Amino acid sequence: MPLTIRDATPADADVIADYNRQIAEETEGKLLDPGLIGPGVAALLADPTKGRYWVAELDGRIVGQIMTTYEWSDWRNGMIWWIQSVYVRAEHRRSGVFRALHDHVEQLARSTPEVIGLRLCVESENARAQSTYDSLGYEMTAYRVMQEFWMPANDTNGDDAC
Repeated sequence: MPLTIRDATPADADVIADYNRQIAEETEGKLLDPGLIGPGVAALLADPTKGRYWVAELDGRIVGQIMTTYEWSDWRNGMIWWIQSVYVRAEHRRSGVFRALHDHVEQLARSTPEVIGLRLCVESENARAQSTYDSLGYEMTAYRVMQEFWMPANDTNGDDAC
């Protein structure tokens, strides 16, 4: 059965939240609070103004995911889609799953008139991901991400993540 890319639905929320937990632990050594990530994924899936998830399925099983959120650029008079929450199950990496997800998102972005580009954050020590994004035409910028959060007092896991 071929790989298929489809819009995520609320029924996919548990798998997506689990993959997000795996992303954070694997790439940054962070343990995400299930009490935050689960409702966070559900909120996005329920409200397309927050963003959008797509999943890659193989033999009826979700093997990868990608999410976009939106940023309006007044300087460019256009919308930028931020790629986030990328995950491919370990046994399916280097087999075209991410490329299929990315190409799907890029095609949709290019066919949406107000979208002017794609952006993403990549962890500074994740050389493999940086190499992958570089091969797709992404360029490193001179900007650093700065932030200020008002998270619950017990949450220290989002301190430096995109």
